[in-house]
Amino acid sequence: MILVFGKTGQVATELQILAPTARFLDRAAADLADPAACARMIRQIKPRAVINAAAYTDVDKAEQEEAAAARINSAAPGAMAAACAALDIPFVHISTDYIFDGTGSRPCLPHDPAAPLGAYGRTKLAGENNVKKAGGRWAILRTSWVFSAHGNNFLKTMLRLSAQRETVSIVADQIGGPTPARDVAAACLEITSQLMNDREKTGTYHFAGTPDVSWAEFARVIIKAADLTCKVTDIPSSAYPTAAKRPANSRLGCDATSKAFGLRRPDWRRAVISIEKQLREHP
Repeated sequence: MILVFGKTGQVATELQILAPTARFLDRAAADLADPAACARMIRQIKPRAVINAAAYTDVDKAEQEEAAAARINSAAPGAMAAACAALDIPFVHISTDYIFDGTGSRPCLPHDPAAPLGAYGRTKLAGENNVKKAGGRWAILRTSWVFSAHGNNFLKTMLRLSAQRETVSIVADQIGGPTPARDVAAACLEITSQLMNDREKTGTYHFAGTPDVSWAEFARVIIKAADLTCKVTDIPSSAYPTAAKRPANSRLGCDATSKAFGLRRPDWRRAVISIEKQLREHP
């Protein structure tokens, strides 16, 4: 049995669809703000593998709550990884493009130097380091711009706003790979399965959708899929100030993931069409 930390987030929701026999722990069952309790749950349940699909993800709020974000994003994954190492079971942990500073224009590779721009990225990077220090068999899977039919995400926001407005102004100087949560969930399960049989695949990997686009381009595809007439106006990041600075370059190089696990980058445009139809038919 696979144990999953997280139940209501985008990836955790998709994992429940793809792996219904897994055991999912929500905040009431395992509070990530209590890392020792998370480790204790792993020792008690003794699963075949653990996937951590839970995190503190409010990027802007983390600027004021870095200590709280660190408990969830840094200490908890470290405690989970240590418990898994002691049981010699795989631990798969989801991380983020925010551990990079976003300079340059080439895709970031797994072993490129990390230089987070804000508190969220710092806490996620610290979590990665804690997972590595724990040893055992583990995989860190960095992804970007996750979207789905569930929770709060850019696709759902764009569908709502573009149905209400004639124009929307969207940042056009941040580039990345939108990634369907369903594909992230499937990747986590495949990596977990392969780690069970091959500990040599332990390491840090990237997984993001293709092609790489700006947020403005992403918005245009969403609006077109919904057959709406709202126009997108490109703006620079400076015209949309946020508490936390976002990386301008969120491109992730995924070749190592493809080579190790046979996982190809998903075409996010197909997922946009599918999810828009799902939300329209079942609002």
